Amino acid sequence: MKTLYYLTVLTVIFFSTSSCTSTELPSVNISRDGIAIKGYDPVAYFTDSRPVKGDSRYEHTWNGAKWLFASTKHLALFKSDPEKYAPRYGGYCAYAVSQGATADIDPEAWTIVDGKLYLNLNKDVQGLWEKDIPGYIQKADRNWPAVLHSK
Repeated sequence: MKTLYYLTVLTVIFFSTSSCTSTELPSVNISRDGIAIKGYDPVAYFTDSRPVKGDSRYEHTWNGAKWLFASTKHLALFKSDPEKYAPRYGGYCAYAVSQGATADIDPEAWTIVDGKLYLNLNKDVQGLWEKDIPGYIQKADRNWPAVLHSK
């Protein structure tokens, strides 16, 4: 049963990445409107310890993406050190990157490890990620950013 579950998760990751016909993905996972992490405020994960939807009144363009924030304070914090607050692997699913692929994310499937934000496809994939976070980070670090060019 576990094997079937893991096979299903990997199939979802594969098909969520196969829909893109481009030979190179953008370095940041963005919506059609160019918005990063589905409009969630990356700073809130650190300051509020939870995902918070950003507001288009507090927008900043960085690294080819529009980032939204819940407040001017969060916007200022991000502008002062975007690398500190931006999710690892351009906001693509961290588990997928560890497997040599890319996948979209659910802003509610997240973790902060050693001061870095990691996002995942969904809560089920987050559960897989949590079984060996250090190992998956090591694998994802080796695969990033080469996975952007592997389509």
